Amino acid sequence: MTPRAPRMEPDDRRAALIAVTRPLLYQHGRNVTTRLIAEAAGVAEGTIFRVFGSKDELVEAAIAQAFEPGELPARVRGIDPALPLEQKLVAYVTALQQRYLAVFGLMAAVGMVSPPQHDHEAHEAGRRTLRALLAALLEPDAARLRRPVDEVVHLINLLTFSASHHGISDGRPLTPTQIVDALLHGVLLEED
Repeated sequence: MTPRAPRMEPDDRRAALIAVTRPLLYQHGRNVTTRLIAEAAGVAEGTIFRVFGSKDELVEAAIAQAFEPGELPARVRGIDPALPLEQKLVAYVTALQQRYLAVFGLMAAVGMVSPPQHDHEAHEAGRRTLRALLAALLEPDAARLRRPVDEVVHLINLLTFSASHHGISDGRPLTPTQIVDALLHGVLLEED
């Protein structure tokens, strides 16, 4: 007999179920079963329906959470501002690209062609936070940049998004190093 799952508050149980559902979505898409979710969570299937009205509600909650900033701001805060500019940018682009690839992969697995409807204000607040964190990383090197910091922030985010998306990049996504190199050094040979 399997031991009972520990008692949790409904919000904690919801969070735990969402956490185990997301990786299952990459494997099974929307065809994931409540049985698989329950097994991964170590609970009975009925436990799912104590906190979610349906499997679809749980799946939608897991998808919606994938579009939240998650640990990305903390990862960016962890980048040492004393690093050389190129290293800081590669670290930033690596973190951002990993997030994009996870989101793009989930969208493909569940058959989405666009992000879900979300709280526009919360989404924009997350974007502002990320832009401010990158601007703070760039600020010590602002005098070396040919463009204002806010414009460079926009370019880095835009290039990372497009260069990470399989469809937009024609199936040839760029690595973080390639993205940063293209941004900082362009495509022209240096003149003597």
